[in-house]
Amino acid sequence: MAEGRGRVVAAATDGACSGNPGPGGWGALLRFEDGSVEEFGGHAPDTTNNRMELQAALEVLQRLEQLPRHPDLTLRTDSKYLIDGLGSWIKGWKRKGWKTAAGKPVLNQDLWKALDAARLDDVPLRYVKGHSGDPDNERVDRIAVAFSHNVQPPLALKQGSSELPSSKAAPEAAFEVAPKPLLQLLSRLELADRLAQGGYSLSLLELAQLVEKPLKQLETKRESWIWRDWTVEPQAEGRWTLQRREAGSEQS
Repeated sequence: MAEGRGRVVAAATDGACSGNPGPGGWGALLRFEDGSVEEFGGHAPDTTNNRMELQAALEVLQRLEQLPRHPDLTLRTDSKYLIDGLGSWIKGWKRKGWKTAAGKPVLNQDLWKALDAARLDDVPLRYVKGHSGDPDNERVDRIAVAFSHNVQPPLALKQGSSELPSSKAAPEAAFEVAPKPLLQLLSRLELADRLAQGGYSLSLLELAQLVEKPLKQLETKRESWIWRDWTVEPQAEGRWTLQRREAGSEQS
């Protein structure tokens, strides 16, 4: 349940398939205003990567329909197939009786029709390049890949209805070489270094995801502040950058 967690401020999905067609999996996560995270996913024994991308988005939209949503919420995905299909192609398909321009039946009609019914006008899709260092995209990719191998990954606040009973638990030694919290921290620190070196700026929502602090807490900040080994500097238009602090500099 979402009571006490506030509104959903971020959502991400991904799909994976071994063989295409072959065994597949999908992964998704939601971030809430209080900093908590809800992760879920599923497995399909014989599917395609595109179907898993669509299934992940469908599951998230159906979940979001039940939850309070931040007005800046977007659904982040690395699937242009999903974005183009739901954003533009679907209009023509419906006019043509679910036929393509070549007169052939549209693939994955069942999922497209379900997505069309589940779409939320206040939750636009946003493209993020896969494997580009986006922490939420990287996380849902790992969830999807695990489920594609019919392995139950460790999930944050996992929802029982979203997990297949046939999925077998992942042995800790096989799935991770270090405790999950430590792996997640290392991933975020590596990303912070890349962001600082490249001089990239972050929106407040992206910054909240990186430092894992509630969005409401960061909204009060107006001046530079310290996060671990970086100084977080305010920029124009409400954006922020990271600068590596010199060794031996004092904490503030």
